[in-house]
Amino acid sequence: MGTAVNATFAVGSWDESPFDETPGLPKLTRATVTKQFSGDINGQSATEWLMAYAADGSATFVGLERIRGTVGGRAGSCVIRHVGTFEDGAARAALTVVPRSGTDELRSIAGPGTFVADPGGTVTLELTFD
Repeated sequence: MGTAVNATFAVGSWDESPFDETPGLPKLTRATVTKQFSGDINGQSATEWLMAYAADGSATFVGLERIRGTVGGRAGSCVIRHVGTFEDGAARAALTVVPRSGTDELRSIAGPGTFVADPGGTVTLELTFD
């Protein structure tokens, strides 16, 4: 059954550093980020991002995020894969729950979703529970 999950978040920490900087090529960085969620997601997460920056400041990124707490009223943890872009002040990504990553009441969590991190720190996911 499909369940829409809406939440807001605050970034707790953002530790970003380049791992490849070559003149004339996109800068590649790695960031370790923590967030605190409230709303239909209540808990915290840890994410590892890999980013490629364009000369105009936009970026393409991939990441793995482990959420711990409750999602849609169900307690446990799960891992979400992000593939997205950052431009015009907002990050947007397509999400997929990593198969077999759920624990406890989130053991059967599955499905795709979307992520928008705008200046207001909002995120909306569309997830399914078996």
